[in-house]
Amino acid sequence: MSSYKDTLGALIRDRKARVGIMGMGYVGYPMAYLAASQGFTVTGVDVDPVRVQKINRGESYIQDVSSAEVKPLVEKGRLRGATDYQVAKELDVVMITVPTPLNKTGDPDMSFVVSVLESIKPHLHAGMLIALESTTYPGTTEELFVPAIQEKGFKVGEEVFVGFSPERIDPGNPTYGPKNTPKVVGGVTPACTEIATDFYRQLVDTVVPVSSTTTAEMVKLYENTFRAINIGLVNELAIICDLLKVDVWEILDAASSKPFGFMRFNPGPGLGGHCIPVDPSYLAWKMRTLAYKTRFIELATEVNTGMPIWVVNRAAALLNNERKPVNGAKILILGMSYKNDIDDLRESPALDIFNLLVRRGGIVSYHDPYCPQVRLQHGLERSSVLSPGLLKEQDLVIIVTGHKRMVDYNLVLNHAHLIFDTRNILREIAEKGKAKVVYL
Repeated sequence: MSSYKDTLGALIRDRKARVGIMGMGYVGYPMAYLAASQGFTVTGVDVDPVRVQKINRGESYIQDVSSAEVKPLVEKGRLRGATDYQVAKELDVVMITVPTPLNKTGDPDMSFVVSVLESIKPHLHAGMLIALESTTYPGTTEELFVPAIQEKGFKVGEEVFVGFSPERIDPGNPTYGPKNTPKVVGGVTPACTEIATDFYRQLVDTVVPVSSTTTAEMVKLYENTFRAINIGLVNELAIICDLLKVDVWEILDAASSKPFGFMRFNPGPGLGGHCIPVDPSYLAWKMRTLAYKTRFIELATEVNTGMPIWVVNRAAALLNNERKPVNGAKILILGMSYKNDIDDLRESPALDIFNLLVRRGGIVSYHDPYCPQVRLQHGLERSSVLSPGLLKEQDLVIIVTGHKRMVDYNLVLNHAHLIFDTRNILREIAEKGKAKVVYL
């Protein structure tokens, strides 16, 4: 008689395992599409009925997955949406891809993960793999999932298999997507690691097994903490260069000529996205529970979270040089998403910059072809149409996000009076216009 591990392994390798994705957002939808495109039958579960209706119509609401790619899979029965977590009783593999934000005190908010766990708990059965992908603090998978499974009477690593594989979704990346980005996988037991590794090998080109779920959780946090700290360093360099009246971009270009021992990071108006602004705080929180202070993380967080107010202060100084106060000044923000050529507003520094300028009395508008409307502190704001007339009436244009594919920067250069370019976008434009340009 074969074991549950053997039976589940065979289903996975034959791609007959029934897969469920819990949370169909920026991570879940691409992973659901990937699994379905590799021959698995996939159910995407989400509490939002509108999302589920769109999935079942073969429509994509995620920029990196097109409806043209999804619809054939829906028509073939490879992908469907559902709102009821009881579908877990029919599944062989459950992937959890729900948000893990920070709460108001800056501590991890695990409510979405806990909610999914409690919802699928009554439907757990022998011979299933549960893989958590949501970024979290080291120890989460063992602390939350193992007791819940044992409470149901199952043996972890023999009857139910548990793994952690951190998501590495990079919205808008034209080179690396879910399939060709290596996947780190760790299991609670060696058998869990083996089953989880088998599953992910059916989806992605490269799998990197590690010794435990805690190790896999730590890998994800280190990746993004590394970036956050180095971005904090280069953001502080930008502030230093402003005080010294030297060009930070020239310094970075020259430093990048060194062929060894240097990795370039660019400054900007602040951090955005779900990962880099959030993940280091998960590690810092965990270490506080062990009476250890993560000094590098806290310093980098202080610098990075302070960049939007620094940008606003610079903007006020630029207006002051023109003998204009912020109060009553017309200010146009170019780009509201957190990085170029995407529609993702999560943690975007543009939101903070807009709100701060409004608080100072600025008459603020924005243009972003990827974000037609944005909810801000004062209410709903809609993207303005970029035109010569709009640009000419602005006292200041601030480039917060550089949508190179969708914004005519020659138009901006030719019709704006004063531009504060926080992304070094305009130096790449061949045609120089009439505007006065100040760089971060």
